Amino acid sequence: MTDEVEWWDYDDAEEMAEAVAGDLGFIIGQALDDRGNAVIALAGGKTPLPIYRELAKQPIDWKKVTIVPGDERLVPLGDPLSNVTAIGKIFLPKGARVIPLVSDKAPDYKAAGRAADALLQDLHWPLDLCLLGVGADGHAASIFPGPDYDEALNGPKERRALGVMPDPMPAEAAVPRVSLSRAAIVASKALMIAVTGQAKRDVIEKAIKQGASSPYPIGRILADMELPVDIHWAP
Repeated sequence: MTDEVEWWDYDDAEEMAEAVAGDLGFIIGQALDDRGNAVIALAGGKTPLPIYRELAKQPIDWKKVTIVPGDERLVPLGDPLSNVTAIGKIFLPKGARVIPLVSDKAPDYKAAGRAADALLQDLHWPLDLCLLGVGADGHAASIFPGPDYDEALNGPKERRALGVMPDPMPAEAAVPRVSLSRAAIVASKALMIAVTGQAKRDVIEKAIKQGASSPYPIGRILADMELPVDIHWAP
């Protein structure tokens, strides 16, 4: 496990959004300088949206930036639960390439995962940046306990995404998912976590102490990281 997990604490979510957006913009700028393009994965859900709104204000050549959601719910584009819809509303007007992980054509969540994996194989790899959120239950991306948990954590290193059926199903979004695999996340050139609330902080701190034997998905991810990880937190 990386020895370098650094916590960055803020007074409120607004202060965190500005700081994290600055860090994300710096990393994207480095990739553009080095290679002429950037490929990043952004967390879904509502917590990071203020970060993205701040990030979109930055003078970045967005036409050279490709964004994928770190996970997606199996819902149609435009659905309130769709992560790529929320991300796209912010970054598509800037000219960024925002790639949906889920197609309406997929007959089931396993097929959706295979299609997402094939799609991601065509992108430049590894990711220049992966921003994760963490649930109060310790899940990250859509790596949830359930029938696909072992595959998400321990599948082939070349697998970048897979279909996931959480068990139990999260009440706030009771649908199957497509998620980046642990291997895809830990290969990222930069990994950042942004969370709010004491409960999530407690879970992450406990997961870090537990290391590779952690029952929490985020613990299993962090146990595999070789690069430093920045965790941004606001009450």
